[in-house]
Amino acid sequence: MSTQLTQLLNIKYPIIQAPMFLVSNVAMVTEAMKAGIAGCIPALNYRTLEELRDAIKELKANKVEGGSFGFNLIVNKSNIKYKGQLEVICEEGCDFIITSLGSPEETIRQAHAVGIKVFCDVTDLKFAKKVESLGADAAIAVNNEAGGHRGNLSPEDLTSLLNKELSIPIISAGGVGCKEDIDKMLSYGAAGVSVGSPFIASIEAGVTDEYKQACVDYGADDIIMTERISGTPCTVINTPYVQKIGTKATWIENLLNKNRKLKKWVKMIRFSMGMKATEKAAKKATYKTVWVAGPSIEHTKEILPVKDIVAKLIN
Repeated sequence: MSTQLTQLLNIKYPIIQAPMFLVSNVAMVTEAMKAGIAGCIPALNYRTLEELRDAIKELKANKVEGGSFGFNLIVNKSNIKYKGQLEVICEEGCDFIITSLGSPEETIRQAHAVGIKVFCDVTDLKFAKKVESLGADAAIAVNNEAGGHRGNLSPEDLTSLLNKELSIPIISAGGVGCKEDIDKMLSYGAAGVSVGSPFIASIEAGVTDEYKQACVDYGADDIIMTERISGTPCTVINTPYVQKIGTKATWIENLLNKNRKLKKWVKMIRFSMGMKATEKAAKKATYKTVWVAGPSIEHTKEILPVKDIVAKLIN
């Protein structure tokens, strides 16, 4: 399956195992590379820069022909570790960086200086054109079927629009759970796909068995939007606890968000609180469970090794 993405990353199949907060890890990405695809880990999955550095070294040692690896960077002010993370990644090296939630200008400049490609999350044409003008190597088109923070346009509408207006490759993110879905995204003009939620229920994923089993037991109709994690709408599984706490921001958050001076601080605090709650849910099963996932878990029928999930996606 030769596309612009397979050529960019020297991989066998046009698939990126999407970076997932607290889910993605070295074991998952290593198996992804062995299966002929790319794997990506959020830099925020590592508490310290030394842990991040060690992970890069391990992935470099595990690198195989036909696979590649990268890291996801949150590039706005909510991530106070951003500059240090970028420095470590550029020092140690990887195949690509995916940027999210902010301007990728500095990341592109530093990464390109050391031969690292940069792909940028986008949800609309305006920002997609911006990252293209800054020198991005590809745009990750985050559509309205993505897990976590998603866009507003359908996979077909967003991918087709960006493919028509941009000259860089488009990677469709969201709504992929089987080979038929991949074929659809490629028909819309995508050079490849970013697949996340199906890999939550992998043996290698570093989350609880309860989280993995939830991706098996629940389906597309059980995915809802909540503002209670990061302050920005995010898709989660509609568990009894989510139903209990509701999905809207609190009245005081709404009030503070109207204050221009306080708005960014409120978002940073909500982001921090949400990430801690998500970490607890991922690492320890309790009645207070918030599990992030997308509608593509509809195709998840059992917990499998990464290599078998990849096989299902390409066959």
